[in-house]
Amino acid sequence: MKKKTSALFKKTPGDHVFNVINITIFVLFSLCCVFPFYYLFINTISDNDLVMRGQILFYPKGIQFQNYRLIAYVNDFFSSVLVTVTRTIFGTALMVVVSSFAGYLVTKQKMWKRKFWYRFIIIPMYFNAGLIPWYTNMLTLGLTNNYLAYILPNLVVPFNIILVKTYIESIPADIEESAALDGAGTLTVFVRIIWPLSVPILATIAIFGAVSNWNSFQDSLLLMQSSPQLHTLQHKLYVYLTQTTNLDSMMNTGLTGGMNSSLSPRVVQYTIAMVSIIPILCVYPIMQRYFVSGIMLGAVKG
Repeated sequence: MKKKTSALFKKTPGDHVFNVINITIFVLFSLCCVFPFYYLFINTISDNDLVMRGQILFYPKGIQFQNYRLIAYVNDFFSSVLVTVTRTIFGTALMVVVSSFAGYLVTKQKMWKRKFWYRFIIIPMYFNAGLIPWYTNMLTLGLTNNYLAYILPNLVVPFNIILVKTYIESIPADIEESAALDGAGTLTVFVRIIWPLSVPILATIAIFGAVSNWNSFQDSLLLMQSSPQLHTLQHKLYVYLTQTTNLDSMMNTGLTGGMNSSLSPRVVQYTIAMVSIIPILCVYPIMQRYFVSGIMLGAVKG
């Protein structure tokens, strides 16, 4: 029997050729994805004069890490980092709570006008009023030059609610019924039973929310025009990338203590871009296992 099985799965020369070609293609594709980040990093730790002359291509030269120390003296850098970190933490946490509870509620048949509210939540996925009505609405609500503009509009995310709803529907209903017979209310069942069982899908939407909050700059660009202290890190990076000619003066006025900076506009751009990328590169691999399991389990019922 074993001989038949081994003969059945014996690889032919064509299989070996296919595997070699397949692995080669994916290795090259992976290198194409990784190299831009690697190139960015080696240019931030190499000698700045060599970077300006374009001599850093595949490996660092004149390794030094003072760029990461000097970048802290660029105007409003720390405030932008603080704004981005806090909006990512608080915005993601509140979004997960609201999306998970909303997703749980729309699974309840006894919910008043359940189908109406579910469709009401889903409609914005297909129809969008546009940028100008959105800005007018934010202006009317007093969310311009207001930190809450980073938090409140992102609390309800239809796609995340769909994921949570689908995942919760895959949990056996007998568990909730047993808790209800013991006198547990809707909120108790959600907090003590549904929430712990939904960790994979909650981690999944947390990744979505964290990446979205960390990378977002359009809301900062449009809504925080009169409040530079509320600009996000991505907004600062956008400014540095689009105002290269003014970067020297922006950078020099931000240096303190008479420090003579060797930073160039290109080095500043590379370094800030690297700083904005590192946190996501560190967090995503840790959360990846939850992401994969959450997406697969949440997709069982389509």
